[in-house]
Amino acid sequence: MATEAQAQRVRGRPPGGDPLVDPGLSAGQVTDIISGLALGGAGGGGWLVAVGLGFVLVGGLGAAVGWLFFTGIGVYGNNIPVAWAFPIINFVWWIGIGHAGTFISAFLVLMRQDWRGSINRMAEAMTLFAVVCAGLFPILHLGRPWLFYWLLPYPDTMGLWPQFRSPLIWDIFAVLTYATVSLVFWYVGLLPDLARMRDAATSRFARRAYGLMALGWRGAAAHWHRYRMAYLLLAGLATPLVISVHSIVGMDFAAAIVPGWHSGLLPPYFVAGALFSGFAMVLTLALPLRRVYGLQGLITDRHIDNLARMMLLTGLIVAFSYVIETFMAWYSGEIFERAMLVERFTGPYAAASWTMITCNVVVPQLLWSPRIRRSPMLLFVISLLVNLGMWIERYVIIITSLTREYVPAQWGEFHATGWDVLTLLGSLGLFFTLFLLFIRFLPAISMAEVRELVHERHGDTAGGEGGDS
Repeated sequence: MATEAQAQRVRGRPPGGDPLVDPGLSAGQVTDIISGLALGGAGGGGWLVAVGLGFVLVGGLGAAVGWLFFTGIGVYGNNIPVAWAFPIINFVWWIGIGHAGTFISAFLVLMRQDWRGSINRMAEAMTLFAVVCAGLFPILHLGRPWLFYWLLPYPDTMGLWPQFRSPLIWDIFAVLTYATVSLVFWYVGLLPDLARMRDAATSRFARRAYGLMALGWRGAAAHWHRYRMAYLLLAGLATPLVISVHSIVGMDFAAAIVPGWHSGLLPPYFVAGALFSGFAMVLTLALPLRRVYGLQGLITDRHIDNLARMMLLTGLIVAFSYVIETFMAWYSGEIFERAMLVERFTGPYAAASWTMITCNVVVPQLLWSPRIRRSPMLLFVISLLVNLGMWIERYVIIITSLTREYVPAQWGEFHATGWDVLTLLGSLGLFFTLFLLFIRFLPAISMAEVRELVHERHGDTAGGEGGDS
């Protein structure tokens, strides 16, 4: 049995599964397909239309931000008792989406999972763009966004330092650390592919640009040795961030004595939800990319099936968290916790709560079916519903708890404004515009890792570590 499993692995086919790379593709064809996307293949009318729509939404974001600066934070629906609404909902949602990229890239490389090779690059890019979108919202909500640097511990003449007991400061350190490590990890992984792009480019400007970014990579044995060591060390450094960053975001709520928030369940619950929404967004991006550019030979059914399985697993953890949250509200005997739980499903936001349960608990159960896991169209719809459900989950957690705290005299309701919605849509436009620019100018799939699978299929592990072949 072990011999057969090893033989299948050499051929690029996991034991009992589909191949990770189309058996008909050679290493040279892999390079041509991936580099061709960035060197002109990803352009065209459809790409231009998509980018144009993205820029329209980004323009809407600019208009919303400009009006915010001119008028003040009152343009949003935030008010007492809901002092934070869409800004923190969007912040937590975007940070969560970025978690799957780090998980796929860092954790799976430590676990030596070969199936990550065709999706890790776009997942890493997704992480960076999601962090950019997430970072906008706390800054915009500061009231005086141009003074955001006051949150950083820099030595000023007044001797003032940030309030380190403030959850906002925790987020600053967590997000900056996460963004820095993710950026370095993504860039180091790009180096071999940038060198191949440099050699494949036909224009002088492109050769110089890719050559400058490749940092003198020539594919020497010493280069590969240092690259693999650096990549492994960065993976080990990045993996704890998957847990720590969103745990800190969960602590923002758990540290507050608010019904529905003050619970030790929130940090692990937020981590599971982050991975759940992150895997859904990877599928949301990978499935259209696979279909539009004919990448079925590189992003195979095996990759799609594995992503669906991971989404099902994390979805079950989220569903279990809902059950535990309900049980603990009853078991605690705390009247405010029980009242909060009842209010979520019977009060003015009951429709949002039941939609959350439908999207995050009921719909993912369809993934138990292998046929659905192999259906790109159904998976795409499920991934969209999961992303919607996870946004609504943040809405329910934040809005219901703040509108129904301890004193009935302070109860109220939240109503979003058009500027809230426009800012959210603008952040979506910014995210997808950055992703479209990424697939146009940089390799969206790791050539080095996919080529290595092709060489292993032919029993030639050394071939993947050559120079520019």
